Amino acid sequence: MTARNILSWSPSAIVFDCDGTLMDTERHWQEARTSTFRAFGLKPPAGFAGRAKGVHYKECGALMAKETGKPDLADDLADTLLITFTALVDEDPVTMPGAAALVGLAARHLPLAVASNCPREMVESCLDRAGLLRSFKHVVVAGESVRPKPEPDVYDVAARLCGVPPEEALAVEDSLTGMESARRAGLRVIGLGAVPPGPEAEQADLWVASLADRELVKWARSRIGA
Repeated sequence: MTARNILSWSPSAIVFDCDGTLMDTERHWQEARTSTFRAFGLKPPAGFAGRAKGVHYKECGALMAKETGKPDLADDLADTLLITFTALVDEDPVTMPGAAALVGLAARHLPLAVASNCPREMVESCLDRAGLLRSFKHVVVAGESVRPKPEPDVYDVAARLCGVPPEEALAVEDSLTGMESARRAGLRVIGLGAVPPGPEAEQADLWVASLADRELVKWARSRIGA
């Protein structure tokens, strides 16, 4: 799927990731990871932030434990990571550039959902404090019956709750983990951020620097609800 295909297409529903896509929380995750490593007297492995981006917090705790040679600390690291992150978000909930405007426009015409690896309470609290929660018909999070990204479950469930087959829905994501999840579910994908080198660039049908991108805004105004 090329950018030209995406920009000439009208989705029947849009499913957004939350962290780093709607909410500017990736910096909070990074700070929480660094603080958690420090609290346990551990040194962050080189490049860990990139490997942890978009990963469920429990899996992140397990990854932290594995890469520092402390497998018995996986649960404790995950719990501390979540507590630290929650406190940081409560202090500073900020939306990503262009997120509120795009959600507001799309919500007038299409069913919208959120698909996240974070706990429901945290996602809904962040969106509510930012004034975005009321725009979403559904919030789907990883749980006992819904596997976390990069498995396709959260996006598949979100699209179907919106009443459309996944191939008629659009995913908006900032992490490669999330993009893989959406593509495996059958959604078309807009990737947020710098285009990665090599085959990873194929994870998104269209890459934009931000949700305030002029081409994206023009497309939204002309195609959403068309």
